Amino acid sequence: MVAMSSAKGGPRWTQTWLGGASSAGVDLGRPGERMGFPESGSGAVAPYGRRLVALFIDWGLSLLVVSLLARPFGWDPAERSTWTLVAFAVQAWLLTAFVGVTIGKRLCGIRVVRLDGRPVGLGWALARTLLLVLVLPALIWDRDYRGLHDRASNTAVVNL
Repeated sequence: MVAMSSAKGGPRWTQTWLGGASSAGVDLGRPGERMGFPESGSGAVAPYGRRLVALFIDWGLSLLVVSLLARPFGWDPAERSTWTLVAFAVQAWLLTAFVGVTIGKRLCGIRVVRLDGRPVGLGWALARTLLLVLVLPALIWDRDYRGLHDRASNTAVVNL
């Protein structure tokens, strides 16, 4: 496929719009560069795949805990769904606040850090978790791979 150019020698505006900023010649840098994170290794911004796997592990563990409790408490399927979300939120909140990793994140070799280097803490972890369980804020990412839940809580997910 041949790229078409305008009369001035540059790409057409539609090519830059559809291809994103990099096709317009704008250098956005690598993810995490603006925040001072290394390019690779420990402390580098974690890739999407490992974050997604960690999320599924954490959700699966929450589902397992609720399934084990469902029979003794007599929960119907609708109640199980609600309690699974509650279990996920509580474990994400408390583990992120106190140690910076959930079980899934630990198994995937990633962690949550505050940009100022301080511990995440209960308040910021709660804000991050509430936005995470709303789902939509976590789906809107910036060029540093930070979802709105990370931006709101001044955090980033990095490699261990």
